[in-house]
Amino acid sequence: MVRRHRFYIFLFVLLCADLFFVHRTFPQTHQNSVAATVQNNLTLDHAGMCEEVKDKTPINQAVVFSIKIGKVSCFSVFDPVPEKTFIYHKWFHKDAPSTNKRLTLQPPRWATYSSIQLRETDKGPWRVEISDRHGNLLYILRFSITD
Repeated sequence: MVRRHRFYIFLFVLLCADLFFVHRTFPQTHQNSVAATVQNNLTLDHAGMCEEVKDKTPINQAVVFSIKIGKVSCFSVFDPVPEKTFIYHKWFHKDAPSTNKRLTLQPPRWATYSSIQLRETDKGPWRVEISDRHGNLLYILRFSITD
């Protein structure tokens, strides 16, 4: 009986630890949550998925979006940007490549985004991989499209 009780306590602690680390791994809506630094100190300050971008500001950030909104955007901010360069937003639907957007960055700080138009066949899991001009992966954003 004691052995079984300890086993359940162990599973509970393991589950709590897992939830803690998952929460810290995907903080998509908080500034400074992404600390990816690449060559020449190009730093991804924060990134997130949103319904739209207005006046250089992401609107309605989330990880689950309705197909009815018609479009979803990946927003990323780099600070600092030491020199003019570019990055990629690589979009994947159900682990299959969907599109690859090349985006230019300008010093000293730059915000940029890419978007996709949603179709009925786009329901399901998605991810956007943000990488630098050398192909180094900076961050992965995961989200889903539902009814």
